[in-house]
Amino acid sequence: MATAGGASVVMDPLKPFWKRWLARRIPPASRVELNHRRIFIMPTRTGATFALVLVLMLLVAINYQNSLAYGMTFLLMSVGILTILHTFRNLSGLVLSAGSARSVFVGEPLMLRLRLESAKRSHQAIALGWDVTQLQELDVPGAGLAEIDIGLPALNRGWLRAPRLRVESVFPLSIFCAWSWLDLQQSVLIFPRPMAGAMPLLKGAQPHADDLGEATLGPGVDDYQGLKLYQPGDSKRRLHWKAYSRGQGLLIKDFTDVSGHDLCLDFMALGGDIEERLSRLCYWVLELSQRRQPFALRLPGFLLPSSSGNEHREACLQALALFGTPSGGQQ
Repeated sequence: MATAGGASVVMDPLKPFWKRWLARRIPPASRVELNHRRIFIMPTRTGATFALVLVLMLLVAINYQNSLAYGMTFLLMSVGILTILHTFRNLSGLVLSAGSARSVFVGEPLMLRLRLESAKRSHQAIALGWDVTQLQELDVPGAGLAEIDIGLPALNRGWLRAPRLRVESVFPLSIFCAWSWLDLQQSVLIFPRPMAGAMPLLKGAQPHADDLGEATLGPGVDDYQGLKLYQPGDSKRRLHWKAYSRGQGLLIKDFTDVSGHDLCLDFMALGGDIEERLSRLCYWVLELSQRRQPFALRLPGFLLPSSSGNEHREACLQALALFGTPSGGQQ
């Protein structure tokens, strides 16, 4: 809207100052205890209306010199003042820390876990979130622990640094809001989005940086041999469901490698832009890892030797996620 757009023009120069001041006031830390230096408090819209009603009641009491009106006004005013203390105390002493976070692929929901601890009293209706308009609420028991998962969109590959977390409470009467902005130093690695396609194969590659090999493109590297009985640990993607529906039991499609060499997934054997190539490579890293087939990964200026297993898969996914980024060591 026009008003918001005009206001943003005025407020933009103040944003760096606000962020610098907030970084000094509440420095980044993986574990933060809320105290008087980290908690801010202001009236809510309901609180502003409450204050206006008190002013009107006071004017009526003065105009009519009514003792009952005076008493009611000062009673409600004392309730409002006490609410400031209770709203502040509902956040004070709360300890927030960053929990574990699992890497995801671009486009998947990323859930960051937060841990809230209380040493003494309970804390009611604590709202948390990255965006003021989308907060999740929970209670923290006295001398107890509560955990919550808060979603964050994973839009780009590479390291995702979580923004400052909004923590607030309007308990007990919603006429004051106590809040804080915390940087819990949460970072998660986002992998490229897998995209199926022809395998970018470099046949006969050896795990040496000076061996260029010969790049060939094709739909796959396996030759179909027939069906065999399913064994625990076999890929469920190869299950032959038609045979199962005919009552022949669990059978899987059997393939053999026709190249006779370890496979090498090559970035340069693909067409398209960088993100599309990385997505195709990501798909085949997952596919070959599920088949438990050894393979190497070649990127410009980088080569992962042929191997298999979970560690090799994670190393390949990390190399793809960080390719071309300052933290990836590749350009």
